[in-house]
Amino acid sequence: MEGCSSSSSSGWAAFLGWGWLWGWAAGAPAVLLLLLPFFFFFFFSSSWRRPPAPPAHGRAVFLTGCDSGFGKAAARHLDSLGLRVFATVMDLQGPGAEELRHSCSPRLTLLQMDLTQEEDIQWAVGFVRAQTAGTGLWGLVNNAGWNDTIADAELTPLEQFRYCMEVNFFGTLALTKGLLPLLRASQGRIVTVSSPAGSMPYPCLGSYGASKAALSLLMDTFRCELAPWGVRVSLIFPGYFKTGSSCSPEYWTTRKQELLSSLGPELLEAYGEEYLEEINRQFLAFMKVAVEDLSAVVDSITDGLLSARPLGKYYPGRGLGLMYFIHHYLPPAARDLFLKTFFINPALPRGLRPKDPPKP
Repeated sequence: MEGCSSSSSSGWAAFLGWGWLWGWAAGAPAVLLLLLPFFFFFFFSSSWRRPPAPPAHGRAVFLTGCDSGFGKAAARHLDSLGLRVFATVMDLQGPGAEELRHSCSPRLTLLQMDLTQEEDIQWAVGFVRAQTAGTGLWGLVNNAGWNDTIADAELTPLEQFRYCMEVNFFGTLALTKGLLPLLRASQGRIVTVSSPAGSMPYPCLGSYGASKAALSLLMDTFRCELAPWGVRVSLIFPGYFKTGSSCSPEYWTTRKQELLSSLGPELLEAYGEEYLEEINRQFLAFMKVAVEDLSAVVDSITDGLLSARPLGKYYPGRGLGLMYFIHHYLPPAARDLFLKTFFINPALPRGLRPKDPPKP
C-alpha cells in the first residue's frame, strides 16, 4: 500500500472542534500550557535556522519502488537537480519505467529489483558498488512498500503479515545493510518512507502497520548507531496521497473478494460477509480524500538527502501535526475515536449483534 497508509483532511479540525481542544487544554497542567506554543513552533517549522543545502550535482543516490507514486516522482525530481539516480522498479517494461526513461536524463539508471528476492538485492548492491567506485554513493531512499489487505488482524491471513514484513522490513533491512559500507564511506544519507500506521493502531491495517512500526524502530536505531560515522538517517511519515494502483477502487474490491473466499466458515460466521463489505465501502469512500500532489513528500525526501541539517522525522501531509498531537498528548480513547471517525469504523461483527427474538 505504497503511500496509502494514512489520511489527512481539513475536516479533521472541524470534527475535533477547537473549542473542545482548548477546553481540554484549559484543564491541563500549567507546564504543558507553557510548552504548547514551543511544541507547535518546532513541529511545523522544518526550516528553522537551517543552513543552505550542499550542491547536489553529481551525487549518486539509490531509490526503491519507482514504478509509481513517491518513488517515481522523487526519481524524476532528483534527476532534474543533477543527481545520478539509480531507481529500482519491479518491471523494466512497465509504464512507470517507460515514463522515467522518457522524462529523465541519461544519468538515471533503472534497475529491476524485488525486495523479497535476496539475489536481486545482492545483484543491485554489487552493480551500484561497481558504478560508484569513483564517486561514492551519497544517499539511499527506502521507498518501496506493500499492503494488499484492509481487514481486521484476525481476518488477515498469516502469509499477508509475513509478506508485508518481507517487503517493508526484511527486504529494506537487507538492502540497507548491503549499501551501508558505501554510505559510511561517503558520510551520506538514508531516507526511509514509513507510515503513521506504524505509529498508531489504524483499524484494519494490522499487517501493514506492524511492518512499518518495525521499520521505523529499525531506522531510528540506525540513526543512533550511524551518527558517529557521519551518516544522517531520516524517516518520513506521509499523509494520505494518491500513489497509483494501490489507490484504485477496482483493486481493493478484488482484494476484498479474494479475502472473503479464503475465510473459513467459523470466521465468516463470526464476522459476516457484510462486515467486510462495509469495511470496503468505507475505505473506498476514504480514498476520495487522497491528495494527488506528491510534492510535499518529494520535498521531504529531497531535504533528507540534501539539507546540511536534515530532520530526523518528516510529516508531509495535511492534518498530521494535529493527529500526532492527539496521539501523544490525549488519552488513547480520543485517538481511537479520531482514527475510527476519519478512517474506518465498521458496524458490529455478526457475532456481536443482538439476536432476533424467536418467532412465536
